[in-house]
Amino acid sequence: MTRFVLISDSTLSYEYRNFPLLEFLPCAPGAAIPESIYKFLKGPAPPSKPNGEAKFAPYSIRKLEAALLSSFPRDQIAVAHEDYLENFIKDDTEIIGVSTMDPLGIGPTTMSYYALLGGNLDAWVRRDWDVLINRINLARKGKKAKLLIGGPGVWEFTILRDEIDKYNFDYIFQGEADDIISLLFEQISQKSIDKNLFREGYISYDSNFRRIQKSDPLFLSRGFSKGSYPKLEEIPPIVEPSVKGMVEIMRGCGVGCDFCEVTLRPLRYEPYEKIVKEVEVNRNAGMTNSWLHSDEVFGFMHGSMFTPNEDALAELFSTVMGIKGINTSNPTHGRISIPAGFPDMMEKLSGILKSGPDNWIGLQTGVETGSDELAKKHMPNKTLPLRIGPDGSWQDIVWEGVSVETRNYWRPAFTLQVGQAEETPDDNWKTIEMINRLSNSYVDGRPFEFTVTPLVNVPLGRIKSRDLNTNMLTQDMMAVYYAAYRHLAKMALRDGFRDTQGNFLSRVGTGTIISTGGYLMLKFIEKKAMKMGLDLEKVKRYGVENNDRISTLSALARA
Repeated sequence: MTRFVLISDSTLSYEYRNFPLLEFLPCAPGAAIPESIYKFLKGPAPPSKPNGEAKFAPYSIRKLEAALLSSFPRDQIAVAHEDYLENFIKDDTEIIGVSTMDPLGIGPTTMSYYALLGGNLDAWVRRDWDVLINRINLARKGKKAKLLIGGPGVWEFTILRDEIDKYNFDYIFQGEADDIISLLFEQISQKSIDKNLFREGYISYDSNFRRIQKSDPLFLSRGFSKGSYPKLEEIPPIVEPSVKGMVEIMRGCGVGCDFCEVTLRPLRYEPYEKIVKEVEVNRNAGMTNSWLHSDEVFGFMHGSMFTPNEDALAELFSTVMGIKGINTSNPTHGRISIPAGFPDMMEKLSGILKSGPDNWIGLQTGVETGSDELAKKHMPNKTLPLRIGPDGSWQDIVWEGVSVETRNYWRPAFTLQVGQAEETPDDNWKTIEMINRLSNSYVDGRPFEFTVTPLVNVPLGRIKSRDLNTNMLTQDMMAVYYAAYRHLAKMALRDGFRDTQGNFLSRVGTGTIISTGGYLMLKFIEKKAMKMGLDLEKVKRYGVENNDRISTLSALARA
């Protein structure tokens, strides 16, 4: 008897040829990427167990599985591989729980591709979602199984509420549920929802980014009796391996950027013993790399003014790297001000992680802008413990951070934003200056290593009206896109073959598509930018005419 079936959006389970940034591939409009190219770059289907369960599953699914196992027998719970999901949805199945990241294709990265490439709400991530939900609904037709949707992408259903009916969801849950998932499943099965434990409705935000609760019988969120978030001791460790060997080291961020919901979550640090236990689960499944997930790794047990805790970080990385069978490890997210301000610490951490020419440490970083004014307005704590002004401009801090990271074989994957509140054309040209300075800089005879992905802030009202493809980018916003994609094309040509994995034919195919795709994407943007009247030569030259300029921080470091 399989009472509870867990499964995730399939776009979260593939390896994407293990090439940096290809995880964003499903965000592209379906009409822009041919199906054959899309499926090739996704790579082979993830492996399954002999019984049809997933051998590796997204971390969120593994957390829910572990929580359910604390209350129910193993044979009542299945984490289904998408290719075999029908094997588990039977007459006695009670709940099918699906976790998703970007089901309707209106996440920031996906919206940015719409802004650039046009098209309807038809990104590959949405196409794959529709296929999955259609298969689930066909499998449960005539059966009693309830369909429950959760995960960070459920906010999209609060924006496009009218899209829900066609999916035949029974419930949508919003929020963290590690401590209450067993109660939620039991109560849905018994058709008896405790209104003190679970509230009908969902959490949204007003124009001042204050949390508000909206009533809606289809949505469930945490009630008042258990608090807004689970306590650390109520979050169980995973018991089965996660995709890419991911483990969680902390929750929350605390930096306080005004455009990010994650900053509102309380900081909770996982104890080393629990981290080790989860790494060992993945190691026992053959994983030799451990992804250490957080929303801000340099905030791990941080000190005052967001000063990094060098001892705690060193102990964290040393503990993980000391686990037998683990050869490499890298964090997932971290701000750029820490490498800029603490180069000695970065060198120490790099030694622990054994970074080098054949082991680059990837890190996602929200740089967001090259403008001091926007940085101070929307993300003032992101520069801490450095300060814009006394320690250089925001561009200087970013420049110094990338210099330190490249020297120590870290490769940040930057995101930028255009369309921020109170943004001016001058702010965007400062961002272009930053991109160009970084793209033309060297350290130890090597070019700066980084990728940069521009994102567009789309007002929620515009998403609701579906007015998505008309003048979403102004000329100065397009200039930011052009500068960013010039650098990405350069990186694709330089690294497209070097960083691919697999057999010879796979590496050649992937490298060719990536390098050629980078070039074609750049040419597409050039053509669109010229139609808008953008001076491409100005973009190319902007900020690098006087390339002998040295960052303030670099000059201070040499003094």
